[in-house]
Amino acid sequence: MTAMISDVYRLRELERSIASDPDKWRPIVFTNGCFDILHCGHVRYLQAAKNLGRSLVVGLNSDASVQAIKPQQPGLPPRPIVPENQRAEVLAALKPVDAVVIFSEITATKLINILKPDIYVKGGDYQVETLPEAPAVIAGGGKISLIEIEVPSSTSAIVKRILQFGT
Repeated sequence: MTAMISDVYRLRELERSIASDPDKWRPIVFTNGCFDILHCGHVRYLQAAKNLGRSLVVGLNSDASVQAIKPQQPGLPPRPIVPENQRAEVLAALKPVDAVVIFSEITATKLINILKPDIYVKGGDYQVETLPEAPAVIAGGGKISLIEIEVPSSTSAIVKRILQFGT
């Protein structure tokens, strides 16, 4: 990580920061995702998530994990479009985001086991029963909150729209 970006952490650094000053961080709201091309839906989602606690920590999928979970679609460039360090910097600059940590696993379960967020947030298009992170959240004493999607959008839809102009 670039030293200039104070809100982008390595996992152990974030863990130490939370342990040394829990009153600054807790209750922690945690979410995760690719956040490849940020759009209004992301911003509103992150604002709603932040409103649920004192701090918002975003687990950001590394480039390798994005490639593993977002298979290339015909006619579209491989994902991610934006490299992980740039995605992390943009996320960290958003007002509701207190910390960003990049992770390379397919799910955020490892981060949840270590950080023990008070509230785990995902979009309303998910279901608690199918979230792979749900057991770790519950085992750590956290709650799960699904946030209604206000502005339906997706990076794939944005890229498709851009590519339509090129043909």
